[in-house]
This record gives sequence, structure tokens and C-alpha cells, in this order.
Amino acid sequence: MSTYVYGITASSHPELPKDFGGVGDPPRPVRVLKEGGLAALVSDAPEGLRPKRKELLAHSNVLAEVGANGCVLPMRFGSVAPDDEAVTSVLAERADHYQERLRALDGKVEYNVKATHVEEAVLHRVMAGNPEVRALTEANRQAGGGSYDDRLRLGEMVVAAVKAQEAEDATDVRHTLEPAADAVSVGPDSSGWLANVSFLVDRDGVETFLAAVEQLRKGHPHLDLRVNGPLPPYSFVEPGPAEPAGTTIGAESAEE
Repeated sequence: MSTYVYGITASSHPELPKDFGGVGDPPRPVRVLKEGGLAALVSDAPEGLRPKRKELLAHSNVLAEVGANGCVLPMRFGSVAPDDEAVTSVLAERADHYQERLRALDGKVEYNVKATHVEEAVLHRVMAGNPEVRALTEANRQAGGGSYDDRLRLGEMVVAAVKAQEAEDATDVRHTLEPAADAVSVGPDSSGWLANVSFLVDRDGVETFLAAVEQLRKGHPHLDLRVNGPLPPYSFVEPGPAEPAGTTIGAESAEE
């Protein structure tokens, strides 16, 4: 039977509660596979597992239980190995990497920040900051709406100005928050977000980070900011040696 992997921790990590369940219906018992100084939290993998809310919560609950007693490297939902031996083989092969990550991520959590524009507010900002757009808008108004070509030109100018504002705001999101983080991971480009960035934050620095988020909100009222956290550091499991904030060190961010 295939083996479902929740996360990796040190072999010295406190034991799990007895009869602790994970994904599946009924929940599959969570087991610990040890290899050297590492341990993998696993269970038998259910057939036909899908990312439904109940299963996602089960995966998260295992990580929360383990993470409450020490550092855990979270695997993303749906991480499955052929069998237990395949899991312990990976632990042995990548021991140095996982041990380095456990040291680097100890006492840290992830916050994912996504930003979009508030449409009316950003249009007002673009109009206020672009004399050419304002002038053409007024000319079209006085001409009873303007010609087709003038309206088309205005639309193109507004789209270009909004895109430029998106790029500026994406930079502002990162530059405002990264001083309060230990590392940064930029998420994959996706439609709908002008910024999708994960920040690795020391637990003792969470208040400072959240204060920086509020500073960003106050200074950018045309932005809709969505903050998800604290999370297990999903976006920082795979990088090599820890890098300072300001360096992109991950290809994926937590999608919760």
C-alpha cells in the first residue's frame, strides 16, 4: 500500500498521541518512520484521495499537533510515496538537507500575503496621478463622450496606467514587509493577484510583521490585502541554506 507523508521532523521529536488519525475515512492512523536523526510522519494512503475540506483539515491537524511540540517540515497535501521503504530511503539520501531545514525553520512560521486592487480606488489613483489621462477624459466629456478612437485611446491609456500601478504596488508589498521577515518566497504568477508572497517570520516577531501589514494597508488604501497565517513553513522546505529576506528562495507559496 502507498504511504502518505505529512511532514518530516527530528527523530527526537515528542511522540504523537495514541490512536492519532490523519486523512481518509475512517482516518488512517498516523505512524512515525525513523531514519537516523530524522522521522517522517506518515499513514497508509487512502485510495482516491481528493483535496476536500475534511481531508485538507486532517492533513493540517497532523501538522498542527506535531508543530506544537517542535519544528516540522510540512509536506503539501497529497504527498504520497510508493511504500514506507521509499520514505526512509529519501530521509537517508537527503538527511543533510532536511536537518539544515529543521535548524533554519525552528521557531518560525509562514505568512502568505496576497494583494489585489480595489477597482474604484485604483482608478481614482490613476486619474489623480496621470495628467494625460485626466486631460483626455475631460476632452471626451466635453465632446459628449468623444469619438470611437478617442474612447479607445483613453481605455488603452487607463489599462497601461493600471498595469504600471500593479507593478509598483507589488514591489511596495514586498519591500514594506520583508524587513520584518527572515526570508521571502514569491508565489507563482496567477490571474487575479498583483502580489502573492510568502514570508518566513520568527514567532517572536509576529507582532512586528503584522504591524508592518497594517502600515501597508494604511499607506495603500487602494489595495485589498489578504493575510493567511501563521502557517507551517510550506514555502521554505525545499530551499538550500537559509537566505536573507529580500532573496526569492521558493517557487511555490502556501495556498490555503
